[in-house]
Amino acid sequence: MNENSSRDSGADEHRNGPAAYPPPPPYEPQAPAYGTHQPPYGAPAPAEPAARRESRRTVPLVATVALVSALVGGGTAALIGNATASQTATTSTRVVGASATGTSSVASVAAAVSPSIVEVSATSSGGRSTGSGVIVTSGGEIVTNNHVISGADTVKVRFSSGKTATAKVVGTDSAKDLALLRAEDVSGLTPASLGDSRQVAVGDEVVAIGSPEGLTGTVTSGIVSALDRNVTVAADEGQGQGQSRGQRQGRGYGGGDSPWPFQFGGGQYNGDVGSSTTTYKAIQTDASLNPGNSGGALINMNGEIIGINSAMYSASSSSAGDSTAGSIGLGFAIPVNTVKADLDTLRNGGSDS
Repeated sequence: MNENSSRDSGADEHRNGPAAYPPPPPYEPQAPAYGTHQPPYGAPAPAEPAARRESRRTVPLVATVALVSALVGGGTAALIGNATASQTATTSTRVVGASATGTSSVASVAAAVSPSIVEVSATSSGGRSTGSGVIVTSGGEIVTNNHVISGADTVKVRFSSGKTATAKVVGTDSAKDLALLRAEDVSGLTPASLGDSRQVAVGDEVVAIGSPEGLTGTVTSGIVSALDRNVTVAADEGQGQGQSRGQRQGRGYGGGDSPWPFQFGGGQYNGDVGSSTTTYKAIQTDASLNPGNSGGALINMNGEIIGINSAMYSASSSSAGDSTAGSIGLGFAIPVNTVKADLDTLRNGGSDS
């Protein structure tokens, strides 16, 4: 090959390109990605590949399953949360006297509060009488009525367990008909929960626990019949029907029973209260109270003490020794707020010291 041929060959290669690169294929327009462009108006939509259709069908299904799972999971969490909150609320608001199911009943209130109620036996040279009391501290402080222990030489208490202990009179307040005892050589007692008598309403269910006729731990129930009843009782020891202290407090000696006399609504019940009297605002109840209930507890359905039972109207009997006289559903209790306000005074000997 001569020099001229080489130049001609290079020129042809420059003009036509290298023989190793084939010419590009003819241009074919591609359909736009499905969903990114709309076909021209009136033109049929291009067919979507089967794989892409399957993919689009799967995505909403997965999303739907995820949404349902989230809803189910959220609902389950909400249910568990609500159940936990409910259980917490029940536990935190469960009160003394609630049953295992969280509901209140006379039986559950009685079971919870009975260990906090004692029988009080007061003995003097004239004889013996019985009443009731409410434990207010684990160390043995017991609240009762002043008329239960006034003039007593010795006082003993019997607990719900059957054990007994000698009690010392710490303080008395005859104006409020209250007294504070301290049981000796005891510990670990179950104190009652003192409620708020301002929250008491007419019609509220109540439970009374005491020792009527010496029957320790007797439980009765009823409702609050009225509030702020003016009840008048004797303020001095030895008053009431000219009888001895033991007879007028409840289960008297000599076989006679004579409830504590009081005045109410202009009437005089259970005998003569005497010339020295005191009047207090009382809670009226139709829960059955009998001689020996004095000093015991009137309890709400939360297991809280709302009053100290102090007086009951006994039906008239033909003789002072007729033991058939009993409750006719007209009883009275000293509001617990009066008791709470008087505790410090009683601990210091009371207003009568």
